[in-house]
Amino acid sequence: MTSVLLVGCGKMGGALLAGWRKSQAASRFVVVEPTAAAVAHLKGAADVTIVDALQDAPADFQPDAIVMAVKPQSMAEVAPPYAGLAGTAVTLSIAAGTPIAFFEAAFGPSAAIVRAMPNTPAAIGRGMSVLCANAAATADQRALSQTLMQAAGAVDWIEDESLMDAVTALSGSGPAYVFHLIEAMTAAGVALGLTPELAAKSAMETVAGAGALAREAPEDPGTLRKNVTSPGGTTAAALGVLMAPDGLTALMTKAMTAARDRGRELAKG
Repeated sequence: MTSVLLVGCGKMGGALLAGWRKSQAASRFVVVEPTAAAVAHLKGAADVTIVDALQDAPADFQPDAIVMAVKPQSMAEVAPPYAGLAGTAVTLSIAAGTPIAFFEAAFGPSAAIVRAMPNTPAAIGRGMSVLCANAAATADQRALSQTLMQAAGAVDWIEDESLMDAVTALSGSGPAYVFHLIEAMTAAGVALGLTPELAAKSAMETVAGAGALAREAPEDPGTLRKNVTSPGGTTAAALGVLMAPDGLTALMTKAMTAARDRGRELAKG
């Protein structure tokens, strides 16, 4: 009978809760969310108790996991009241740029902390989350954290927390890069004479279909690329631009480096 205390039920917190309930990752939930509109759809749910603040939670509620899903800039104000529960529960934080050391300082060095970096496709159960735990987290608490994040999609672990900024730059911010790719392909299609509607539909379905194929096919992306590239053909002409020394890989590396560095700046406050 796993119990979860969810602190914050915005887009990501709400997506996680929906996934937990669907997969039955836990049996009881208390949601701390003062914004009534964010939890209006949950009223009457037998397995969910909604409160405005921790002090309103049922007196007998002892969570196995405290999931911190509030905005990073609010964490310093929100976190302290939960110190009393953090001695027995694992704290699973999805707040970008908030290091494990912050929670150890707020809850004590013996508190079990798992930091997670999910991304927005978690809203449809197709996210990617990378987790990192402190030394106080037990094997069971790591397993529970993995189960909770798997409700939102794929999960992996790192042991070196300093890599979390790189994770953020790749999978955390990555959906925005793909959305912009769709925008760029659409704009290019319009520039070549297609209607905006046809260009947008073609770009959207091409990116979605290629992503699904890359996920499901036994071949790696490099092989799939070669499979659709005839020597001297139209795809080869386009890839000659995209794969040039100053092409897409160089541009993406520059962009992700900027994202990583900004993450490091934010972590310093």
